[in-house]
Amino acid sequence: MDPTVERELIELTVFAVLGRWDDLAALRGRPGVRPDRRWREALLQTHLFAGFPRIVEAFGVLGRAGGLGQPDPDETLAEPDLPERGRALFDRIYGSRADRVRAELQGHHADFAAWVEGHAYGRVLTRPGLPAAQRELLAVAALTALGQDRQLASHARGAVACGADPEEVHGVVEAVAPHVDPHDLERARKVVARFAPLDGRQQP
Repeated sequence: MDPTVERELIELTVFAVLGRWDDLAALRGRPGVRPDRRWREALLQTHLFAGFPRIVEAFGVLGRAGGLGQPDPDETLAEPDLPERGRALFDRIYGSRADRVRAELQGHHADFAAWVEGHAYGRVLTRPGLPAAQRELLAVAALTALGQDRQLASHARGAVACGADPEEVHGVVEAVAPHVDPHDLERARKVVARFAPLDGRQQP
């Protein structure tokens, strides 16, 4: 089954987080490509996975290749961090593990935990413009490309919790396959098989 996010959005995410600038420019230049808000939302959220410097560069590359179109008036939200909204999504994604993950983040640094819940989940991943399931599928793409297995496990499970079919999660990993090392791909497949199993029986 094809993922509910178009292949172009998956490739946009992968090329941005990996810094594959020539591929990113070529993607923008493909015949028939018409970037819209979904492209802008997908690129905005990639800073959560690859950092601001890489995404600043991605915006520059895409701008020189034709741009992503003008944001709609209701697209610029200027919101503060939203911890309550973030907490609700965090709980949805992590389920019964949410308190344990939250405590682990707190153990690293209280400010970092607040940034994750208020900014990453509350301000970015709950933005309008892309449904939660599609945002989680794009997180799966980014984390597969980056070889971040532990976070991939969380967001593979989170994609299903937000309404994606397990087949869609597997489909995203396969869409990323041409762009990653075979060893990393095999690890990602194993993670997704465990945390978004096709038989619906997640392992702990």
